[in-house]
Amino acid sequence: MFTRDVYNSLSPIDYRYWDEDVAKYLSENGFTEHKLRVEIALVRVLARRGICPQEIVEEVERACKEITTEEIYKEEDRIKHDIRALVNCIQKRVSNEAKPYVHMTATSFDVIDTANAARYIGVVQNVLIPSLIELEKVLVDKAHFYAGTVQIGRTHGQHAVPITFGFALAGYVSRLGNSIEHLSKLSNVLPGKFSGAVGAYNASSLFFDDPEKFEEEVLNELGLIPAEHSTQIVPPDALARLLCEVIITSSILANLSDDMRNLQRSEIGEVGEEFDASQVGSSTMPQKRNPINFENAKSFWKIIMPRMITVFMDEISDHQRDLTNSASARTYGEMIAYTVSTAKRLKKTMSKLRVDDKNISRNFEMQGGLISAEPLQIILSAMGHPSAHEKVRVLTLKAQAEKKSFQEVLGDDSEIQNYLEGMSEKQRAVISSPGNYQGIAHQKAWKVIEKWKNKFNI
Repeated sequence: MFTRDVYNSLSPIDYRYWDEDVAKYLSENGFTEHKLRVEIALVRVLARRGICPQEIVEEVERACKEITTEEIYKEEDRIKHDIRALVNCIQKRVSNEAKPYVHMTATSFDVIDTANAARYIGVVQNVLIPSLIELEKVLVDKAHFYAGTVQIGRTHGQHAVPITFGFALAGYVSRLGNSIEHLSKLSNVLPGKFSGAVGAYNASSLFFDDPEKFEEEVLNELGLIPAEHSTQIVPPDALARLLCEVIITSSILANLSDDMRNLQRSEIGEVGEEFDASQVGSSTMPQKRNPINFENAKSFWKIIMPRMITVFMDEISDHQRDLTNSASARTYGEMIAYTVSTAKRLKKTMSKLRVDDKNISRNFEMQGGLISAEPLQIILSAMGHPSAHEKVRVLTLKAQAEKKSFQEVLGDDSEIQNYLEGMSEKQRAVISSPGNYQGIAHQKAWKVIEKWKNKFNI
């Protein structure tokens, strides 16, 4: 038997990012296994309905355990049809009495679309979601630990007003948690079909007065529900919605990675990926410590996000079915595979994330108290100052021009001093010490953390 060197593979998934858990469902061997399960489900129901004896089921089950993907491909190369090749491989292993019942009443996409539904449900619920929950747990733990660590908030890449690092992470806890819930719901409603060549149950109605019930029984064997209406193929919309959520999830992970990568910049230095003692960051610059895992997460997203266009294009099929998705639909699993890889990679990276409290404090103090400008102008407005925003803006410019802290400039301004005397103790504390101006960042982080801890029992 010819064995191909894995490094002769064309897809990076096969030689660089291969994952055993994902391969169980999304590899060609995994696909073969799920198609054979459909054929077994069919003869089980035929036997239950008295169309064939139970011995036929046992024959088919034994035969399916022996079949390999390589064998099916050799047969397909001979006859030029993938599902007929699979059927031939089953039939050559069973008795003449059993042969007629293999694939009886089925069309190819009764098997293909049903097998796809089963394996996509399996990989999402048994691999992707658990991987995401593992990452969610790490994010919850980090957000909990840093819920009270004051950090400068940033908008447009510029310093804004205070938050906490835990509050920043809690945003991703919330976003990822919602995506996990959507993935669970959308995967639960992926339908299969057993309605024949055009979806009108032409073949099965030759034998059954209730062909829809027959379809339901076959799909129940696989834990699936039938599509409300199908043609030769299952309507593509449910899978498109699921893959949309996969892309949304990947986008959240890419966004988290971008934030962490930017906070790792040399001039910011608030966080950093753990760097092994033997790890090399650059082939020429020995001092480099590149955020490779965060960058790879973004790179995975760039691979799979545009592929959603193909999924949308594949929603269009002429009449009861055409073959314009026959090659493109085979690539859908890669979107899930890359997202699993991203989740597993970020789980390890975030669990070992280094947080530099000194640099967080240094960056917070960088603007010399100018963070107090927002609360000052709001309080002044509330106290009736006729041009609070302009007054505070001029004072910020003065602080920058004279290289003084904002609080020093306020201390030299008699008008501001008069207003300060009329403020509450809490308001004066915010103006004098910007670190007090956190809103409810700490409490909000805790609220989000507790919600998702309880939802996922983590």
